[in-house]
Amino acid sequence: MTINDERRTMPVQQNQQPYVYRAAPPLPPPPMRRSKGGGPTIAIVATLVLLAILVILGVFFEQHLAATPGIASAQTPPAQSNEHPGQFVQLPLSPTQIDALRHLSSHMQYKQLASMYVARMSLDVELGQLIMVEYTDTTYSSDLDTMVNQLHAGGVIMYEFQMNTFNQTKNDIAEMQKRATFPLLISTDEEGGPYVHRLSHIYGNRISATDIYNTGNPGVATQQGHKAAHDLASLGINENLAPDVDVNLVNGYDMVTRTFGNDPASVIKFAGAYMRAMQSDGVVACIKHYPGLGDAVSDAHTSLPVVNRSRQQIYDVELAPFKAFIQSQNKLDNPGMIMPTDVLMPAIDPVYPAELSHIFMTDILRKEFGYDGVVLTDALYMQGITQKWSMPEAVPPQ
Repeated sequence: MTINDERRTMPVQQNQQPYVYRAAPPLPPPPMRRSKGGGPTIAIVATLVLLAILVILGVFFEQHLAATPGIASAQTPPAQSNEHPGQFVQLPLSPTQIDALRHLSSHMQYKQLASMYVARMSLDVELGQLIMVEYTDTTYSSDLDTMVNQLHAGGVIMYEFQMNTFNQTKNDIAEMQKRATFPLLISTDEEGGPYVHRLSHIYGNRISATDIYNTGNPGVATQQGHKAAHDLASLGINENLAPDVDVNLVNGYDMVTRTFGNDPASVIKFAGAYMRAMQSDGVVACIKHYPGLGDAVSDAHTSLPVVNRSRQQIYDVELAPFKAFIQSQNKLDNPGMIMPTDVLMPAIDPVYPAELSHIFMTDILRKEFGYDGVVLTDALYMQGITQKWSMPEAVPPQ
C-alpha cells in the first residue's frame, strides 16, 4: 500500500452518530474473468490488507464476547485530561449476530476469511485495496468519495489540517466507512513531539518519543501507547503510522525527538512497550522507517539519504529493532504494518533505495526475517524517489 507524507501539515488546495466498524459485507459472487498476469501476487497482497482490517474487527469483536450477553456497552477508558475523551467504538451487532459470529470465528481463521473475500473480488477491487489514498480538502469531499466508493481504496491517510474538531473528524471518518465497499484502514502519523503530530487541534500536544525514553521508565511508554490508542479509536482511526523505531545515531534531520533511544536495546524496550499497549487496544501499529534512518543526515523529502555504514553495522544497529519485533513470540510485538523509506545503503544494495530494493524488501524483510504482514510505502512523491524514478517506475517490487 501507499501513500504517506509525514511532513505535510497544510492543504495543497483548499446530527452526529457514533462511529462504528461495519461488519464485513456479504461475499460477492466470483468474477467472470480474472487477469492472468500478476493476479496471484495482487490477490495475496490484497488478502493481507483485508486481513489487517479483519484483525482490527476481531479485537473489538472479542471485547464484545468477553462482555455481558447482548450488545456490550462501550468500555470505560482510562481517565483523560483532554478536552474530548471520546468513547470506545462499538460494533453495530444484535445478540443474534454476535452468536452467529462467535460460531463462525470458532471454525474459521482470519486468513481464511480474508482469502474468501479476495477470491471473489474483481481485479479492479483487488488493485484498489492495495492503495492508501490522501485527499487535499479539509473535510469529506467528492474526490475522496470517488476514491473510496468507486475506486475501492483500501485505506485513507489523514493529516492535521483535516482533523480540526472532534465531531468533524469523527463524522468525516464515519462517512468514509459508510461509503466504502469494504471497511477502510484509516491512518495518521500520531507520534507526538514537535514534528509529527496530527491530533493537536483536538487533544493538544503529547510528549515525544525521546521525552518518553528520557524518563527511563518503559511504563511511560505503555501509558502513552494506551492514550494514543484511545484518542485515535475515539475518532475512528484504526491505524497509527508509529512508533518510529529508528536508532538515533547522528541527530539527523528531524530525528532528534522522534526516536526512542540511541541504541537498539533502548528502542526495542521503549518502542515495544508503546506498540504493545496500542495494539492491545485495537489500533494497528506501523513501525518505521525500514531499514533505518538513524544515521541519515539529509531529508528524503528533498533528496535521497545515503548511509555509508558496513553491512554488519546495519544488521547490528539499524535492522535490529525490526528483526526483534518481527520475530518476537509476543503477538503484540509483531507490527501490523512496516513502512520502508527512501534511503540508500550501498553496503547492502548500491543501486536501489530500500523501499524499491528487492534485497531489502524480499531477501531480508520477507525471507530472512520472516515478515508476512503488510508493507506500506513512504510517500512515493518525495524527491528521494522522484528525482530518479517516475511514479509507475516506483511501484515497489513484490
